[in-house]
Amino acid sequence: MRVVVAGSSGLIGTSLVAALRAAGHDVVRLVRRTPAAPDERGWDPPAGRIDDGTFDGVDAVVNLGGVGIGDRPWSGSRKQAIRDSRNVPTEVLARAVADHDVPTLVSGSAVGYYGDTGPRAVTETAPSGQGFLADVCRDWEAATRPAADAGVRVVRLRTGLVLSPAGGLLGPMKAVWKLYLGARLGNGRQYMSWVSLDDEVGAIRFAVENPDLSGPVNVTGPTPVTNREMTRALATALGRPAPFVVPGFAIKTVLGEMGEEMLLFGQRAVPTALLDAGYQHRHNSVTEALAAAL
Repeated sequence: MRVVVAGSSGLIGTSLVAALRAAGHDVVRLVRRTPAAPDERGWDPPAGRIDDGTFDGVDAVVNLGGVGIGDRPWSGSRKQAIRDSRNVPTEVLARAVADHDVPTLVSGSAVGYYGDTGPRAVTETAPSGQGFLADVCRDWEAATRPAADAGVRVVRLRTGLVLSPAGGLLGPMKAVWKLYLGARLGNGRQYMSWVSLDDEVGAIRFAVENPDLSGPVNVTGPTPVTNREMTRALATALGRPAPFVVPGFAIKTVLGEMGEEMLLFGQRAVPTALLDAGYQHRHNSVTEALAAAL
């Protein structure tokens, strides 16, 4: 297949491009600078511009990317950047695949779509929840509508917390834990829908290659864990004790809305659509995923 990937330089995108090529696919990378390699094509999402010929003979487009949601405080301008960096490129690509008769669009989203689910397990049929991140994900997915309306097969990837040796969730956590400062967050009962980088990439490739998969897809491991359970698993994997607790009120006081939604909200998202379609996870438990990542 010929696959266009937007967001190919990020943590997930870099691994995805390598995996698609290893599987024999031809990959075209969209870049926001002047193309410097034969496999690159330029685009400017705010201007709605994509290089001519980008979609010639293309079978699928994978849309990743968006500015980080946890690396800076949620000021008004940062919130707008989080929204715009997802909605604008997604709508540009959705219209482009519709205009060029590309049959498949695989587009990013996140389990934050569900808001705070408490102990309740949620599948792809669950409604959207409350909060800033839920609003972001809902609008992000809605931006794919021009493609869906044109009959394009659209897969919306509701990704969990990616466990990777190269960054993601574990990047900042490893540094803290190695200083013996690992801690449970709040009451520890909030669920963390993790996914290994291998399964994140594997699920995206599966979505590209499987014509029967469409709609929202929870890209998570099959066994979500609570923050308390994640803390114990990390302590074991890193060989560090975890005697501390960061109180929920302290997180809210210091980090405000961002801290509450990112650290105290939880989603117990189950990958029902993937499992029903026949996807087989490489890492079925958080212990396996952490061992691979660490």
